[in-house]
Amino acid sequence: MKKYILILAVCALTFSCAKNPFTGKSSLNFVSNSELFPSAFQQYGQFLKENKIITGTADARRVETVGMKIKAAAERYLKANGQGTYLNGYQWEYKLVDNKEVNAWCMPGGKIVVYSGILPITQDEAGLATVMGHEVSHALSNHGAQRMSASQLQALGAVGVAVATGSQSAEKQQMWQQYYGIGSQVGVMLPFSRNHESEADMIGLTLMAIAGYNPDQAVTFWSRMAAKSGGQSPPEFLSTHPSDATRIANIKRMIPEAKANAAKFGVTFK
Repeated sequence: MKKYILILAVCALTFSCAKNPFTGKSSLNFVSNSELFPSAFQQYGQFLKENKIITGTADARRVETVGMKIKAAAERYLKANGQGTYLNGYQWEYKLVDNKEVNAWCMPGGKIVVYSGILPITQDEAGLATVMGHEVSHALSNHGAQRMSASQLQALGAVGVAVATGSQSAEKQQMWQQYYGIGSQVGVMLPFSRNHESEADMIGLTLMAIAGYNPDQAVTFWSRMAAKSGGQSPPEFLSTHPSDATRIANIKRMIPEAKANAAKFGVTFK
């Protein structure tokens, strides 16, 4: 049994890596777009039926405009880097939803929702481009599929712990499972998620810059977000996201690279 689990894990790691066209890094991914997209599209459609969509307003048009510019930026970047077919199967949509929550998201396949509650913080197109570029980058990087894959490995590890401690008392088996659960969550899964956030920040900055929005404005937006949260977030090592201070500092370091990427497409900023 132990040998079987080890072989399964090695095969998963060996044959389930995909390269991110924006970073060049390989990432673990067991779930293909052909499996993921139909489910995502169905869930998106159901969400739209159950929520109030805002249409015909200046804010709704702004979401559509910025979304289309971010989409076009992604297409330009991928085509220029020999990845013109990467977006095959994407069905882009951009919807503004009447919801006071400060949130936005992009499902696999390009299905985007912006909640009206975030608009007072985005304030303008550049702020909205910061948010939408970031969320689209999660989808383009297949972060959802990667998290699903990581969860599968985490579950496989729990099986391994159960097999390894099977001869011990029930109390000790439970103790080891608790240790494994806490250790894998704090030591692996949460850092994995925070890395996704930083990766989406970097790609999002590049997309918003190629789309014509000055990435310096991302610092302004995230500073407003930090002021909104009032420092009421958990310690960074217990969070799925970097702290506000860490994120802003990282973004400041990323901006020159985003501007350099945009310059390759003839987009420059003073």
